[in-house]
Amino acid sequence: MHNQTRLAYNQFLSRIAQLNGVADATQKFAVEPSVEQRLVEKVQESSPFLSLINSHIVDAMEGEKVHIGVNSTIAGRTDTSGTAERQTRDIKALSADKYRCEQTNYDTHIRYATLDSWRHRPEFQTLLRAATSKQIARDRLMIGFNGTSAAATTNRTSNPLLQDVNKGWLQQLRDHKASAVMSGKKIGSITGHDYKNIDAAVYDAAHELIEPWYQDGDLVLIAGRKLITDKYLALIGDSSAPTERNALEKLMLSQLFGGLRTLSVPFFPDDAFLITPLSNLSIYTQRNTTRLAYLDNPRKDRIEEYRSLNEAYVIEDYDACCLVEGILVPKADGSGWE
Repeated sequence: MHNQTRLAYNQFLSRIAQLNGVADATQKFAVEPSVEQRLVEKVQESSPFLSLINSHIVDAMEGEKVHIGVNSTIAGRTDTSGTAERQTRDIKALSADKYRCEQTNYDTHIRYATLDSWRHRPEFQTLLRAATSKQIARDRLMIGFNGTSAAATTNRTSNPLLQDVNKGWLQQLRDHKASAVMSGKKIGSITGHDYKNIDAAVYDAAHELIEPWYQDGDLVLIAGRKLITDKYLALIGDSSAPTERNALEKLMLSQLFGGLRTLSVPFFPDDAFLITPLSNLSIYTQRNTTRLAYLDNPRKDRIEEYRSLNEAYVIEDYDACCLVEGILVPKADGSGWE
C-alpha cells in the first residue's frame, strides 16, 4: 500500500470509529442506529430496482409484517332503523405468516492496488463505501429472486445465485400461497401451447391468480430476459426500415406485456414472470444487528471488511401477486419446446 493510501485509509477508519462512538474500527463493533439507517439507504440507492421497493428497519427478529393492505372489499350498507349496527372491517391484511430475519454476512475485500489508484481522489472514503454497497445490492437481488433456504453454512460453489443464503420473495410465495404459482406453461404459436403469446399468459395470470381488489394500476410485471427477448426477436428481424426500428425501440422501452408495465431485473429467472405491486416487496433489516470490523491483511495485499446484519425478504400480501415459472417456449426450428 502506498504511504498516501495508508494515510487516506487511516482517516477512513478514524471517521468510521468517530461516527459509531468506538475507539478502534478494526475491532468488531455494533453500528450506531443513525449510521445503520444510512448504510441501508446506501445499499438501496445502489440498485435502481431496490430503490423502487420497500426497505424497513424492524425491532424484532420475528414478527408481523409492516405494511397495511386490504384483505377484502369494505363498501356496504346496514339498515340501522332496527337493532342492526354498522360493522367495521379491519383494513389490515392479517395472516398467520410472519417475517423472520436471518443473519447474513457481507464480507468483502479490496486489494491495495485498487486503493492506490484512488489515493489522489478527494472522494476516497466515498469510493470505499460505495464499492461495498453496490455488491451488497447485487447480492440482495440474487437472494430475493433465487433464495430457497437459509443454510447454517452456505456453499457458493453449489449455489452460485446465493440460493442457500435466505428465502427470497419467490420462495416465500411458493411456501405460503402455492395456488398463486403456475409452472411449466407452454407459451408460443406452435401446436400444444397453453398460451399463444406472453401477453395472453400475463393477462390470464393477473385476472385469475390475483384477488380482484388488487387488480389496479399498481400492478407491474417482472419478467425474465429470455421472455422479453423471445417477444421482440422476431420483430427486430422483420424491421429494417429506420421508421420501423424507431417505433420498435420505443415499444421495447415501454415494455407492456398483457397491459402491464414490465421490468427486466438482473438475476430474475429467465423462464419466469412475477406480477405484483412494487410496494408489495420488502426487505426488512433488524434494528441494532449491524456489525462491522475492518482488517488490514498484508499477507493477501488487501483490506477486508466484515459486515453482518439480520434481514428478511418479505411479500407483504400474497393475495396481491402471482408467479408463473418454468415457462417453455418453442425451439428455434419449431420442432418442440425448451
